[in-house]
Amino acid sequence: MQTEIVKDAYREAAATVPNRSAPPLPQSIEATGLKATYISDLLLKTLYSYGALSGETLSRRILLPYSLLDDQILALQQRKMIEVRGTEGHGRRSYVFDLTGEGRGRARELMESNAYVGPAPVTAETYRWWVAVQSVRRDPISRERIHAGLSHLVLDEGFIDRLGPGINSGKSVFLYGHPGNGKTEIAFSIADIMGSSIYIPHAVVIESQILQIYDPHVHALAEAVRDERDIGVDPDLLRDVPTHDPRFVHVRRPAVIVGGELTLDELEPQDSGRDGVYTAPPQMKSNGGVFVIDDFGRQRVRPRDLLNRWMIPLDRGTDYLRLSSGHKLEVPFDCLIFFATNLNPSDLVEEAFLRRIRYKIHMPNPDRRQYAEILRRVCAKRGIEYKEEAVDLIFHDFYGKLGIAPRSCHPGDLVADLCDHARYLGLEPELTPDLIMHACLSYFTDMPKLTEVTYDDITERVANG
Repeated sequence: MQTEIVKDAYREAAATVPNRSAPPLPQSIEATGLKATYISDLLLKTLYSYGALSGETLSRRILLPYSLLDDQILALQQRKMIEVRGTEGHGRRSYVFDLTGEGRGRARELMESNAYVGPAPVTAETYRWWVAVQSVRRDPISRERIHAGLSHLVLDEGFIDRLGPGINSGKSVFLYGHPGNGKTEIAFSIADIMGSSIYIPHAVVIESQILQIYDPHVHALAEAVRDERDIGVDPDLLRDVPTHDPRFVHVRRPAVIVGGELTLDELEPQDSGRDGVYTAPPQMKSNGGVFVIDDFGRQRVRPRDLLNRWMIPLDRGTDYLRLSSGHKLEVPFDCLIFFATNLNPSDLVEEAFLRRIRYKIHMPNPDRRQYAEILRRVCAKRGIEYKEEAVDLIFHDFYGKLGIAPRSCHPGDLVADLCDHARYLGLEPELTPDLIMHACLSYFTDMPKLTEVTYDDITERVANG
């Protein structure tokens, strides 16, 4: 019955604003999906951890409206678990509450079985519902929007059109090619292209275990908090009128990246060191956005084992997480997963495994025209005059003689090195032949092939003007 009340509340909210729905402010304990005893226990643990707090501060710690906590606080008073120690204003929410001796003993027992203290969690059912409402597969992304969202990168139009269907699939993309051509940057740009910020819970309770999801290092707030000097009023007053369930955080669609340090254990909930409290793994934090496995094939785990780990989530949209106790939890898996690598896919895993990854897209090196455009943009950002002759020089004296291929990262790196050399020599950074040669000689590694110029020759020419 309780679950149905929650479902109905969220169905109603989603139906009202289908593309930008927000979790509705719970009007009753039942609508939170939590039992009254759970909230009472959380109140006791909060007072045990922080000491005496006002009703208003308790509300902000637990992130539930005070109107829902008042009856629980009153019941705890009647049970001699908490008592009033003073007041900070008018009304019950200004009363300062503290634990009695009996309440402290009860809180200590609760902490031994589940040490979670923080925002009230949402239920697994509520979390699944909101992941589905805000799914990466919910709304198709137009070709125009994808091209516009990648316009800050210099990419071939045909490449973007191969990538577009993979983005719209909301499933998996294998992006491979040489390093330094922007594979990771593309993956991160996709989260912005998806648009429509989402709501994620601070924490989820699944079978009495707490999974903390919101991570300020991963999730960027959708709306910047305004400075109280700009508001002109006490910002605390604004918190008294929440516009949505405060247990949820309004964030931009996440983009989570893991690299060569990844192990299989890190894809499971991480024990926080507090009984019954875990930190959600990276793929769960990326729900509603993009999950990037960078340098795929260079992890400390075999590529085959890593792909095996994703077979069921990719096929069914459901992940099964293993706790340190060995217990398994079922959670949604709803993100666009990017496998980015500079290795040949066929060298990593056999065809049967690659078949499970829907889109295999090669990221090519930039051609001369694209290289020139990247250099032009880099120079514009640094206030340096662009010269076409610079591209001629780099392609002739370095790419030609060294026999290496250009990469999209080279223009930015070379101009940065050029500026460093100019600053060292007390010169204004310019695309002069000598400064370009200086930068290239310190950047490219295959120097023995360069028989016509030496580092000392160029240093002397630059120093002599």
